[in-house]
Amino acid sequence: MTFHRHWLAAAAISVLATACSGPTSDEDTTPDMDMTAETATSDDAPATRNIVEIDPENDPRLWLEEVNGERAIEWARGQNERTFERLQGDPRYQNFYDAALEIYQSDDRIAYGGYQGGFIYNFWQDSTNTHGLWRRTSLDSYLSDDPDWDVILDLDALADEEGTNWVWRGANCLGPDYNRCIITLSDGGRDAAHRREFDIASRSFVEDGFITPEAKGGVTWVDENTVLVGLATGGEESTESGYPVASYRWERGTPLADATEVLRGDQTDVGLFAFRVEDNSGAVYMMASEADTFFETTWWVLPEGGEPMMLPIPAKSSIQDFHDGQLIISVEEDWTPGDETYPQGALVSFDMASFVESGEIGEIETVLVPSDRQSIGGVGATQSALLVQIDENVTGRLEAFTRDEDGRWVSETIATPENLTLGLTGTSVHHDVAFLNVEGFLTPDSLYVVNVAERTVEVAKSTPERFDTDGLVVEQFEAESPDGTMVPYFVVRHEDTVMDGTTPTLLYAYGGFQVTISPSYSGVRGRLWLENGGAYVVANIRGGGEFGPAWHQAGLKMDRQRIYDDLIAVAEDMIDTGLTSPRHLGVYGGSNGGLLTGVMYTQRPDLWNAVVSAVPLLDMLRFDQLLAGASWVGEYGSPSDPDEGGFLRSISPYHNVDADGEYPEIYLYTSTADDRVHPGHARKMAHLLSETGHPYLYFENLEGGHSAAADLPALAQRDAMLYVFLSQKLMDEDAPAGSAE
Repeated sequence: MTFHRHWLAAAAISVLATACSGPTSDEDTTPDMDMTAETATSDDAPATRNIVEIDPENDPRLWLEEVNGERAIEWARGQNERTFERLQGDPRYQNFYDAALEIYQSDDRIAYGGYQGGFIYNFWQDSTNTHGLWRRTSLDSYLSDDPDWDVILDLDALADEEGTNWVWRGANCLGPDYNRCIITLSDGGRDAAHRREFDIASRSFVEDGFITPEAKGGVTWVDENTVLVGLATGGEESTESGYPVASYRWERGTPLADATEVLRGDQTDVGLFAFRVEDNSGAVYMMASEADTFFETTWWVLPEGGEPMMLPIPAKSSIQDFHDGQLIISVEEDWTPGDETYPQGALVSFDMASFVESGEIGEIETVLVPSDRQSIGGVGATQSALLVQIDENVTGRLEAFTRDEDGRWVSETIATPENLTLGLTGTSVHHDVAFLNVEGFLTPDSLYVVNVAERTVEVAKSTPERFDTDGLVVEQFEAESPDGTMVPYFVVRHEDTVMDGTTPTLLYAYGGFQVTISPSYSGVRGRLWLENGGAYVVANIRGGGEFGPAWHQAGLKMDRQRIYDDLIAVAEDMIDTGLTSPRHLGVYGGSNGGLLTGVMYTQRPDLWNAVVSAVPLLDMLRFDQLLAGASWVGEYGSPSDPDEGGFLRSISPYHNVDADGEYPEIYLYTSTADDRVHPGHARKMAHLLSETGHPYLYFENLEGGHSAAADLPALAQRDAMLYVFLSQKLMDEDAPAGSAE
């Protein structure tokens, strides 16, 4: 388990799909636009570009940043009607929707869960339980073919009773009996959420228990009668990024307003978050991460009754777990605390009790130093070992680490399926059982149970195949970026593909926030795209975490063009090999990946016939002023900095639209309820394209948060529209030209 960050990144990966757009009414027309002639830098572009000049402080589309503004909502509804008419009116739509919904609601999905207190806990949604059931069963029952589930909380019943569109955001239960829990519920899928204390024995919320108002933040247990709470309720309690700035100690039976402040950060921080670590001996420490930027953190230990103690570890580091009294950290920059240097990407440990007693870090032990083509994919502590999932050239293996008599870490390889993606889905310091997800592009999810003491794994559950894989192959290639860096990418295609440039091909990438994009199984993608003759490509471009921190940091801030050059190199390589051609090539990304595809749209419109930009950042001169945007300055740079701001203007899709240019049709989708990436990004881009006469589609889900879908039917709708759009543009002989209205 990792105790810090990447809310944006994690959600963005889950976003893979959506679609919609609509007409602009006369009353929504903005004043005449200023056009500035600008010399083009690309050899393939015309000699001059008529770039739409937009002043960030006097943007005529600022009204679209009013999230729930009446005019903005009316405009979005009109856009949706237009998109529905085009995409849901396609004869393929209903079949796509039915297939996607069948997959999402299938009863033979793996019920993933966490193991604590002798029970497997799982949250389950299906056709009957659209909001979902929180339930549990014993380990033996879970491993059987027909588990006997005990429903703890029926979220559909709660939503009906309270008249609220509750979306599950998880439960934090206090060990060792795990009877008292803090349940987090979101209204409509927002990041801001409500938290309520729940008693499992009575199956009820605790009257006058620990209950918080809606806010971003969190609650973590100290003991049965005490929690640490941090809530971004505005004013002095919120950072500029919209996260909590302080942590408070809250005693049972007292008002939240009387909670005692334990630690306060700065309002310029991303946020401050308290958490609890516990090892296999039962040692417990309360800690906090003060995220100075998205990638730089000040770590604190919070002794009961004592002053907070700052851990003297690198700003670029993450606490991974706690085992045998050793705090496990990954260092994301070279660290030389004494005579020895621990390289960027290394996993190291030190004795926690010694630090708390002396205030100094004692002997540091090296757990693992990954090679240049490796990265640490996951860490999880069990009763007897520390499990580390290692990605090597974007596929995984599993190692079990223990300490020898001299306190040195030694490892054993646990044999797992090869050339597939591995993911630790559940570990507990109280048990020697762990769970491992295994999948690939053509290999359905399987859940393996790991007997950590015996170093063995066996299949516990497997998902049936959701699509026909006969004749499909997976290949890995490399493309050379302009600076000589070799960028790997996966291709999923039919083995009899004729390399004549006619294969409809969807290219996906993310390229940011140290997020690794690994081979993954998607029944919806397989059924709606691969079975119909499409090819699917994943590009492991810089900005991600595929090869450790250095791979990510190579594309930070003013080096970000490297990320875009990587993706362009992959696209050109696929075209050169004859796999596809611009007529049949589409590019898709969400969140930071939505920015990526937006840049592809403005920088290299000649490469694509379809662009999908989901829940995107697009206005890079105002992103830091919108919702959580200030937290991403460490990734993108600051618009107010003269140099960084100048670079951001050069890549910002919203500020690089050529009024006279030729562009492929772009599909923009977002959510009104997304309180992470502001829907204004997609709204303003669509409105600009409508005025310049460029073809686009726009869809805005009025609920759903950063995933742009609040329940399984909404997910099915999102995906069905996405693949209709891609089929129209990349597969149909007469691709629709699209329109700007």
